[in-house]
Amino acid sequence: MDSGGRWQNTKLQEAISDEGITLVIVGSCGGALAVAVAACGQSEAAATKPDISAGAEQYASLAGDATAGKTQFASLCATCHGPDGKGIPGLGKDLTTSEFAKALPDAEFILFITQGRPASDPANTTGVDMPPRGGNPALTDQDLADIVAYVRTLQQ
Repeated sequence: MDSGGRWQNTKLQEAISDEGITLVIVGSCGGALAVAVAACGQSEAAATKPDISAGAEQYASLAGDATAGKTQFASLCATCHGPDGKGIPGLGKDLTTSEFAKALPDAEFILFITQGRPASDPANTTGVDMPPRGGNPALTDQDLADIVAYVRTLQQ
């Protein structure tokens, strides 16, 4: 770099494009590499969106309303997860501290709720079925997005 912080003798060394993201190694200076990343035609938020599975893509555009989700949570999820989301022993996990729930992008969390988790699943530590859509097939995808938004407000 020169005294103004600009790269000297910069040349294009490599370009890789994958799904609209371009990585370009633009040059080196004293052994250090400069790397430029551009999201072709995407906003910065879209370029940094967490990876989600193909099954969860249909939920990626949903924006949840935590206030509406609180009502839905109280009428359905609280039966097993408690009114405060801290879980009921032997029924539902504590959602306020669950690393599993925290790590899921919202779209994956919605997908998880739509599928539920049978007691036979090795990852089910309660031995109790979590039915698909919490046992209420009338819940819409938007209802589930609202519930996830509410759960996010509970997480520590």
